[in-house]
Amino acid sequence: MTDPTPAPAAPHSPRPADPQPPAPERTGPDAARLREAVGRVRTEVGKAVVGQDGAVSGLLIALLARGHALIEGVPGVAKTLLVRSFSKALGLDTKRVQFTPDLMPGDVSGSLIYDAKSGEFEFREGPVFTNVLLADEINRTPPKTQSALLEAMEERQVSSDGVTRALPEPFLVAATQNPIEHEGTYQLPEAQLDRFLVKLTIRVPERDAEVDVLRRHAAGFTPRDLDRIEQAVTPEEIRDAQDSVDGITATEDVLAYIVDLARATRAAASVEVGASPRAATALLAASKAWAWLGGYPAITPDHVQAMLTPVWRHRIQLRPDAEIEGVSVDAVLASVLRQTPVPR
Repeated sequence: MTDPTPAPAAPHSPRPADPQPPAPERTGPDAARLREAVGRVRTEVGKAVVGQDGAVSGLLIALLARGHALIEGVPGVAKTLLVRSFSKALGLDTKRVQFTPDLMPGDVSGSLIYDAKSGEFEFREGPVFTNVLLADEINRTPPKTQSALLEAMEERQVSSDGVTRALPEPFLVAATQNPIEHEGTYQLPEAQLDRFLVKLTIRVPERDAEVDVLRRHAAGFTPRDLDRIEQAVTPEEIRDAQDSVDGITATEDVLAYIVDLARATRAAASVEVGASPRAATALLAASKAWAWLGGYPAITPDHVQAMLTPVWRHRIQLRPDAEIEGVSVDAVLASVLRQTPVPR
């Protein structure tokens, strides 16, 4: 990823970021080296997943911005394979939890177990103690169990019996859900949704990409075997890249633009609950990661526009009458983008 222009595909944004000339490096050649390492992740994931460049970008942004990703798509579009391939390319410790109606909070975060030999209770760590947690079909478990992730996602820690235990760094929750099946599912609480930096929608790939999928399977590829994917980046490089993203700046005009966009969602006629201040800070964080991936020292309105839909689509609540009329959140956000003045 040595050439930062054009930037990689945005994660299903309303419009891609406009091509821009390369900006001078703010952090020197080290940032370029880190970007190249991160870019190799995209190449390795491409060995297993075809036609989902935008979703890979979304996962990278969530990782670089120290956030989490909610991945939504119909069955069979490689949601789970995407996360497994992504974590394999990162070379990080990964655990998968299949969320079911009978899953208990302790099955995720851990619980106290009585040790007959010592006569004492000992804490047994749950699968959340990992670098990448694949929460498969997260909406199939009750809100009580979903809430077991709240502290982990927000504070990077788990509290039990008065003791707080830190989670490994880096830490990323990548959760999947099916948008069309409602029987046996539970709607994610707003507090839970708000902990996801981005919501990525996985669509059926284009015809050529779908043909390529079949071509690979005909040649012997199986999703259960990911040995061909190599580690592309080290944990130290990931942490250094996250620190480098923190150094991306934003002008007062761009900060005001983000606030204007948030206020515009609250004033939209079809919106019940608009973007909160937390949503605005999430948009800023994602925009900084997107700018860093493109080699820019500061975010621009184009970066904000590219990130707005994946960062806000799960944070906006529509009015019931708007939902009945078939209005979508993505359409509302696209309208907000068109109507909000862009700083020059």
